[in-house]
Amino acid sequence: MTAGTATTATRAPRRGGATVSPHRPRRSRRRLLATSFTYAVLVVLAILYVYPFLIQVATSFKSDAEAAQHAVSLIPQTWSTAAYERLFLRSDFPLWFRNSVVVTVVVTIGRVFINSLAGYALARLRFRGRGLVFAGLVAVMAVPNVVLLIPKFLVIKQVGIYNSFAGLIIPLLADAAGIFIMKNFFESIPPSVEEAARMDGAGTFRVFWSVVLPMARPALVTIVILSFQGSWNELSHFIVASQDPQLVTLTKGVAQLASGQLSQGTQYPLKLAAAAIMTIPVAVLFFVFQRRIMNQSAGAVKE
Repeated sequence: MTAGTATTATRAPRRGGATVSPHRPRRSRRRLLATSFTYAVLVVLAILYVYPFLIQVATSFKSDAEAAQHAVSLIPQTWSTAAYERLFLRSDFPLWFRNSVVVTVVVTIGRVFINSLAGYALARLRFRGRGLVFAGLVAVMAVPNVVLLIPKFLVIKQVGIYNSFAGLIIPLLADAAGIFIMKNFFESIPPSVEEAARMDGAGTFRVFWSVVLPMARPALVTIVILSFQGSWNELSHFIVASQDPQLVTLTKGVAQLASGQLSQGTQYPLKLAAAAIMTIPVAVLFFVFQRRIMNQSAGAVKE
């Protein structure tokens, strides 16, 4: 056998005129196995994450006795809506829900407006002490909320808005994290866009409202989601801001249910039904807007 024949014999087969590497099928098989393993791990993690919520929903349709005996079963032996009927017809749950809706809607709108104004001022306006204000903003973000509960209570009491909707809403109308997000996004927008608007005679607020704010839609959607979720799930502030039974919010009412103040026995279906209903608005909001959560580069215009 000649050298040319040996070379021809060991040459890889051709497919469509191109040489096919003998290692390519093995490499593709490894990639497929790695991808399958990754998806399997993700599915297991997703099941572990969702399983407690499924137990919560299933238990809310059980009787008290069945909930105590078969706590982790996903299919009730006897379906019952007694827990939901008691919540809506024989408790203050509708009042709690209404209070939470009022507070959450007002706080979300207020945070979007105030955080946007403050973020734009820190990003664009030049004034004395701007660096000190921003340093204070970052410092506030580093302070745990529980540390501020007593000072917050003293301020609310001194101002005279204790046991009122104003006391529930006003302290939540601005947050350091939202201002920080808006400031960073406004800084990603080229100043040339605003300069062109000023050359047309627009003032500072006009530039902010008509030119810059529409470009910040991804950041605004992020602020809406975070503000809605934060105010809807807020508990510690509502505890120190009011003791009036007519101003109890959903988180505070559900916490009272969980602690057994409003019922006797375990009452697992009642408690978990309240928790399941409380989860729905935030879950719906997140699934509707999850693809619009802020991308730092979105909305920016290249110069």
